[in-house]
Amino acid sequence: MVVAVDDHALPAGDFSAWLSAMVEALRREGAVEVPCGGCTACCTSSQFVHIGPDETDTLARIPPELLFPAPGRPKGEVLLGYDERGHCPMLVDGRCSIYEHRPRTCRTYDCRIYAATGLDVDAEDDRKAPVARQARRWRFSFPTGDDRRRQAAVRAAVRTVRATSVTQLAVRAVERHEEFLDR
Repeated sequence: MVVAVDDHALPAGDFSAWLSAMVEALRREGAVEVPCGGCTACCTSSQFVHIGPDETDTLARIPPELLFPAPGRPKGEVLLGYDERGHCPMLVDGRCSIYEHRPRTCRTYDCRIYAATGLDVDAEDDRKAPVARQARRWRFSFPTGDDRRRQAAVRAAVRTVRATSVTQLAVRAVERHEEFLDR
């Protein structure tokens, strides 16, 4: 049997350490360090990138014609769209051309969230297939009972929170997992 290169498992790290870093990033207290290894699935999956008006450094590096007002959001919040191939226009020669100045959305995006929550992003939109394939490869380690307990809490939260997309559901479950720790 021939196994495609994309099918091998990737170490996602210790679950509790990942969860702590993810919660911190979602609270806008940092960025997530994702061991992408050159993967650009999130940059090539027809994703809109939200950019807040306070991200002046980022906004200064993106041509204004690539931005449009974020529907249903306060004035000044914008979205960066994608090209006809579904690629971020800031992805040049397979690399982010503004990486050091990338939007907060990009700094906090981590496809390991789907592995952590047990959700399949592919169920949302087949244009997200590259992210879904990458997300299925991640394997967390559980060195302590607390790691398993926290994953169970995240997955319990998935079953109760409401969201309009798989990604939003995953984020909300991570944000609210502590409510489910000892249930």
